[in-house]
Amino acid sequence: MAHSKTVPNTNGSKNIYRLMFNEFKKRQLGYSTIAIIAQSCLGSAAAMALLMGGMDMVLKMVLLFFVTIFCMAFNGAVLAQLKPLTTFNLLILSVVFSTLVIIAHII
Repeated sequence: MAHSKTVPNTNGSKNIYRLMFNEFKKRQLGYSTIAIIAQSCLGSAAAMALLMGGMDMVLKMVLLFFVTIFCMAFNGAVLAQLKPLTTFNLLILSVVFSTLVIIAHII
């Protein structure tokens, strides 16, 4: 019996990204609507955590600027109906950055 020469999957994160992107692309209108609400709430929580935290004012304002810019970039990409890849990448960037800001202020 011959064995198929399959290579073990070592790019798990790339496969997850590809699967999520393909799903997002198929149903972009619905996912974009839900994502605007979710990432705006997450961005608001990150902004609140920043403003309540006790750190240097300049650093706080710079981080607040980036949280706001990333959230608004995704919202603008949805409104401008940019390509699904651009919109999806901006969503990931916004969610990851806001989550990191929140985690940094919880710890």
